[in-house]
Amino acid sequence: MQTMAPDWLWLFFGAVVLLALFVDFVVLRRQGAHEVSVPEAVRWSLLWVALSLAFNGLLWWATWREHGTEVANTRALEFLTGYLIEKSLAVDNIFVFLMIFTYFAVPPAFQKRVLMVGIIGAMVLRTALILVGAWLIAQFHWILYVFGAFLLVTGIKMWWAAGQEPDLESNPALKLLRRVLPVSKEFDGEKFFTVENGRRIATPLLLVIALVGITDVIFAVDSIPAIFAITDDAFIVLTSNIFAILGLRAMYFLLAAMATKFHLLSYGLAVILAFIGTKMLLIDLVKIPVFASLGAVIGILAFTMWLSVRTAPKIDPHPTKSISNG
Repeated sequence: MQTMAPDWLWLFFGAVVLLALFVDFVVLRRQGAHEVSVPEAVRWSLLWVALSLAFNGLLWWATWREHGTEVANTRALEFLTGYLIEKSLAVDNIFVFLMIFTYFAVPPAFQKRVLMVGIIGAMVLRTALILVGAWLIAQFHWILYVFGAFLLVTGIKMWWAAGQEPDLESNPALKLLRRVLPVSKEFDGEKFFTVENGRRIATPLLLVIALVGITDVIFAVDSIPAIFAITDDAFIVLTSNIFAILGLRAMYFLLAAMATKFHLLSYGLAVILAFIGTKMLLIDLVKIPVFASLGAVIGILAFTMWLSVRTAPKIDPHPTKSISNG
């Protein structure tokens, strides 16, 4: 597994992740079920971003000590680009989460626990996929062309599917889960199982957890090859992914409050995937600098968000009330 990271940086990264999970699962759990407000989501989002940037600074310093300024600058840019790509693709993931929560009418107070469990599953899954992907690339260079073609096709499909409302009712995974598991009609707090008519059955919250997990599998297959187009350093691939995931819960509650303002974001993400796929297909012919990739990703995201805000549907603050006779 190729990496320039020293052993102590691996250990430090593991300690940071364990500490973050301790805060999420122990400290914040004491709050109980509660609806996360926008100001709270903003504070946590800023904290996770600051932590990620601080870790990138530590990565730069560790690389600089061993390999000099030029290599350190390259590795830091690779981490930043990978982090931004994973964070951007997580936005599309979040919109699917929002659709699932809306479909099952999950109370906002219960959504936090679903996301916390989903984050653990995502971290374990992505770590396994990244290690497998790094091994495959080290053994078979041509696999990069497979990843590139896959991302290009995925970007084109995402462009055509953008703006269309997914039909969750016809989702085969949901149909299978309902066929296998007896499910209660009502939630029972944050419990995944409840007792109904003397029988222990699943609550709708368990179905939500299952669908969130399946969704992350699908998005992981898209996003992990994307970062291998930026760097072949397994440490940077893994850490940028995990840091993007750690801030996922806070970012969900932040974006859920402004989902309609970024209605064109899926088109921008489609362009990013197509760009990265093309970059991988041309990897042995054209060397696109990491700085250029970072600029392209930032530019596409900024333009898409600006255009989304400019064309967002306007909501009439004083809707006209209909008056009925009689």
